[in-house]
Amino acid sequence: MIEKLNSYSFSNLIRNKPIQNFAFLATIQASNVIISLITIPLLIQSVGVDQFGLVNLALSIIVLFNILVGFGYNLSGPREVALNHQDKQALSHLVSNIIFSKMLMAMLASLCILIAIFAIGMFQEYQWILLFSTLLLFSEATLPLWFFQGMEKMKVISIANVFSKLLYLLGIILFIHSPEQSIWVNFLMGITGLSINLLLLLYIHFQMNIKFYKPKFLQVFDSIKENGLFFLSNMAGHISINGGLIILSFFSTAATLGMFSLAERISMVLRLFPSLVIQAIYPNAARLFQTDKTRFFSFLKKSYFVTLILGLFGSLLTFGFAPFIIQLLAKSYLEESIQFMRLLAFVPFLACLNIPNVMVFLVKDQKSLMFRSSWMSTLYMLPACSLLTYHFGGLGLCFGLLSTELIILAICTILNFSRNRTDVLAFWKSIA
Repeated sequence: MIEKLNSYSFSNLIRNKPIQNFAFLATIQASNVIISLITIPLLIQSVGVDQFGLVNLALSIIVLFNILVGFGYNLSGPREVALNHQDKQALSHLVSNIIFSKMLMAMLASLCILIAIFAIGMFQEYQWILLFSTLLLFSEATLPLWFFQGMEKMKVISIANVFSKLLYLLGIILFIHSPEQSIWVNFLMGITGLSINLLLLLYIHFQMNIKFYKPKFLQVFDSIKENGLFFLSNMAGHISINGGLIILSFFSTAATLGMFSLAERISMVLRLFPSLVIQAIYPNAARLFQTDKTRFFSFLKKSYFVTLILGLFGSLLTFGFAPFIIQLLAKSYLEESIQFMRLLAFVPFLACLNIPNVMVFLVKDQKSLMFRSSWMSTLYMLPACSLLTYHFGGLGLCFGLLSTELIILAICTILNFSRNRTDVLAFWKSIA
């Protein structure tokens, strides 16, 4: 009995690799959230609500292009690294191919933005903010998170991420003091991230003995081709979840954009919760699905219930404390932002409802179903949110985003029942 208790001791738990990786992954997300929450009131006071909205709009466009830069390597990279973690030669070629491919995509994305600004004349109101934000594309290209995930060495990159965010915060405090300086906000995020990422690549080279080769074009082409489905799924998923601010920019003023982006920041922070849960339980769920389906369904059921309870609690808490949160971040009572936040507060809980569907797709490696569900959801979100925003402004967009989460749930459920009926029925039977 004593030996069994000792096996669950705290010291053994903290030495457990999956738990360590989850803790470090949570540290990365937590540092991003905390720094984001600290910078919001600083930026609003320094550049104003209008410019704050434009900065976030430019950031939303860059994040959309970052899906192109990442090109699905955040999903395929860790697996390939894990499979070759003892082969330095294979790792060297893998790292070289992925970094080169992502840099190529970053240059392509930058070129698209330059053409849109100077040749087509798009983004007139914030073109210089967007232009200086392109450095974030190269920060994304050099981020080796996928490598450290595959090697199960998350400590190094979690420390580096915290240091990068602190440098960004310091830059905001030292250099951003007026609306005219809003063009430098995203640039500071990009330059600090890129600098730390380059140091991480040097660490990989010198401390982990990973060499960098000039990749062959055919290898890069094959790598990009293999990740095409991941890229398209990620792109569709990002548009359906994070495309609201871009849609709102076509129908509203900069002031409304600022108030909506303030509420959306909090919503997106909370929406990280179901994603983090999926990343945390996926490895164990995948193993159990292959070895013991009864234990898999039991594990998924427990994880699902805990996630739903915590998700609902977080949504209700955000709804109730919306006035206080807005007052704290904006240093003023913004009624419109409060209304936006109270509606968007339930987006994370609705996302939690879809966890069993996503988990079944993942453990069965059904990339095609993930692709279909992502694009079907996007094909609903774009016209629905555009129409609601056109008629009802920011409130209409909030209802559109809430309905999109329900549509995502419905689509994934229907696809699961049509392709994975036995597993889906077994899961719901375990709940009953």
